[in-house]
Amino acid sequence: MVGKRALFFIVLLILLNVVSHYLYWRFDFTKEKRYTLTQRTKEILSEAKKEITITVFLDGEMPSAFKRLKSATEDLLVDYKSYAKTNVKLIYIDPISGLGADEQNKVLSDLDEIGIKPVAVNIKSDAGLTQKIIFPMALVEVDGKPMPVNLLQKSGGPATNYEENITNSIQNLEYTFSSAIQTLLTGQNPRIGFTEGMGEPSNLELYDAITSLSQRFYVGRVDLKLINKEGLDSLKLLFIDNPKEAFTEAEKYKINYFVMKGGKVVWLVDQVRVSLDDMQSGKPSLAANSTLNIDDMLFEYGVRVNYNLIADANSSLIPVASGPLGQGQIQLVPWLYYPVLMPDSVHNVVKNIDGIRTEFASTIDTIAVPNVHKTVILRTSSYHKVYETPKMMSLELLNDQPDPQEFYHAPKPVGVLLEGSFKSVFLNRPVPEGITEVYDVPVKSKATKMIVIGDGNLFTNQVSKSDKMPFPLGFDRYSKQNYGNKALLLNIADYFTDDHHLIALRNKEIKVRLLNKMLLRSEKTKWQVFNAIFPLFLLILFATFQHYYRKHKYTK
Repeated sequence: MVGKRALFFIVLLILLNVVSHYLYWRFDFTKEKRYTLTQRTKEILSEAKKEITITVFLDGEMPSAFKRLKSATEDLLVDYKSYAKTNVKLIYIDPISGLGADEQNKVLSDLDEIGIKPVAVNIKSDAGLTQKIIFPMALVEVDGKPMPVNLLQKSGGPATNYEENITNSIQNLEYTFSSAIQTLLTGQNPRIGFTEGMGEPSNLELYDAITSLSQRFYVGRVDLKLINKEGLDSLKLLFIDNPKEAFTEAEKYKINYFVMKGGKVVWLVDQVRVSLDDMQSGKPSLAANSTLNIDDMLFEYGVRVNYNLIADANSSLIPVASGPLGQGQIQLVPWLYYPVLMPDSVHNVVKNIDGIRTEFASTIDTIAVPNVHKTVILRTSSYHKVYETPKMMSLELLNDQPDPQEFYHAPKPVGVLLEGSFKSVFLNRPVPEGITEVYDVPVKSKATKMIVIGDGNLFTNQVSKSDKMPFPLGFDRYSKQNYGNKALLLNIADYFTDDHHLIALRNKEIKVRLLNKMLLRSEKTKWQVFNAIFPLFLLILFATFQHYYRKHKYTK
């Protein structure tokens, strides 16, 4: 009888093992459903026909915050492998573990060429502080085509404080991997253009913006004077990035055609021109209004970029020489005319990103336009003041202490998202001189989107004056602080080219219940003693009970 029962349980275990290999269950009792894939991700994985290889380079010894990121990545990819109808191969490696200095340099160089970049982190222990190179990166490969994936989404804040960055990175993991897999499976790389030929930033000033976008998109410069209808039709997204010369009617006609056919546009507009370099050399600078000849277009689309300057108490720093005639020591001081904009924390385009650094920004008004929905995505802080222009500017303004009563106002829009069907600017107007091709321009556009921002420098990176090397986008070389400009750029590109609505995955929020480090440090010894003694106490108690129980039982 005992043998039959044992055989039954053995057969049952084998059967359950076989069934569990083909069926997968996960019971997710977390409030935010952190371990549950979205329906869109499941569809992507179930429709995949080609083998997917995911190599995660985040391995080896690392700070506890990165261990959380690695654990979350492993949990997520186990679900990917389970839901996929094709083979998903998962590899976890530390690419430089056990290598000598020369071999490490060779591996670092090879990985850098494919977009796998390391970060240096400090590991604090009782022995002291040591620095280690880790790779918060993964490489997704489909059909021999690789795509690097950055697991660490945010880089703002102090270099040694990763907790908040890791939390936001965990929230974005599903979107990061699903969008990469979708792109590789479909083979679709939308085309993105940055305008040139009207005084826009140089390729060096746009280096990081173009390089970062090139990992997922075809990116190039667009001269509106030369581009034809076929070129406009091939574009998905157009950045009109800080032009300094007035648009001709022919150039406006091409932009309007691009919008009417459903193209997406990001307007980065400086309505006021002023030079900080002149002020730093000791000369005053006149903040004068620009003449870009686009006010009528923006008005028809639903916004107006105002001719003013924002002074905001929440601002970035600039270097200023102290002492007579500027010969003293260089120090960093807040410059009210470089506002740090506050992202709206609700919309996917600006969700979970840091403040946005701007230079001489202007406010934006929205216009009531039918069939166009407007969402403010960037705004000033509550402590700001708006100055009308023209206005004479100099660094002597640094001596003016802002009056809290004058600076306290409701936040004003500086960046607006427009979504809907736009009316043609050239409705009932003749085709401008210079247009030689036939453009079929409808009365209203297809459903499309555009963003208008009252600052032209949002996506230009700083350049080293000594070696002419570009700094990362959003990094301030003076304060050594990272802002959210790069994250905003990538979010806009994703949102405007996302035909599969994957960006909705950014709505997934994960609440990480972190330990109280101060309490942990103060009670460390108490809990170490408790964990060492309490198990022994339980063991002795159980042995004593067992002894007297057996004695009582067998005495009878």
